[in-house]
Amino acid sequence: MSYSNLPAPSPEQGLSRYMQEIRKFPMLEKDQEYMLGKAWRDHGDTDAAHQLVTSHLRLAAKIARGYRGYGLPPAEVISEANVGLMQAVKKFEPEKGFRLATYAMWWIRASIQEYVLRSWSLVKMGTTSAQKKLFFNLRKAKNRIGALEEGDLRPENVQRIANDLNVTEAEVISMNRRMSGGDASLNARIGGADSEGMAEWQDWLEDDHADQASDYAEKDELDARRELMAEAMVVLNEREQDILSKRKLREPAVTLEELSGIYSVSRERIRQIEVRAFEKLQEKMRELAVERGMLKAV
Repeated sequence: MSYSNLPAPSPEQGLSRYMQEIRKFPMLEKDQEYMLGKAWRDHGDTDAAHQLVTSHLRLAAKIARGYRGYGLPPAEVISEANVGLMQAVKKFEPEKGFRLATYAMWWIRASIQEYVLRSWSLVKMGTTSAQKKLFFNLRKAKNRIGALEEGDLRPENVQRIANDLNVTEAEVISMNRRMSGGDASLNARIGGADSEGMAEWQDWLEDDHADQASDYAEKDELDARRELMAEAMVVLNEREQDILSKRKLREPAVTLEELSGIYSVSRERIRQIEVRAFEKLQEKMRELAVERGMLKAV
């Protein structure tokens, strides 16, 4: 299976043209996808693999747009997404019962995140796993509380983000300052103000039009994650399940103060139980995902 015969985004042609081009590829019904997957896996049918890839290019592009806040060239991010998509197709096993879109989302995100980590100097400088988690989730956390456009965060927002992401307030402040790059015009050209023929930032805005592959994949992945989480919950005792559910699965979350009163322990002890329970749950979910071929082993 070759990457060379796929549509490729480039700054010169603009992302709008690339998006128009990949919308020409038809979506696959479940039975079609299954038969193509079998043909590729059992007989090495490259035409079947090509159809599987091209029918999911819109999915890769939509996931790539979710990483537009890191200041990297959009064409390169999409190209990395397509590499992840191809890896997913290579390892796709249709008998597992999951649609390719669900399986591919893991590979696409992994490929993009590896590219982002390679590209950002702040991550290369001895960044811990906790800081990497903060790096990839800070913008979403700020967006949820309406603080995306702020410079330095207000103390109450720092505290809330630190609690939500299980990191220290100092780490939130430091990472926010390292990632803040000021405002930019939507008409600014990627690659510099003097660049000619380059895509503009407005080309990288989210497409609000319905996308069947993306919508299906997101729903399918959500269902898969819920199933994994339900099964993984068995590793937690009753108290851990209750605390984690009230802190992570409720909106608004139950406060540490309230839970400390319920269980007659300190707020810090509740926080420790929550962090440990979350780590145990993530570890078990990852183990189950690897077993089912939804995630590559590390």
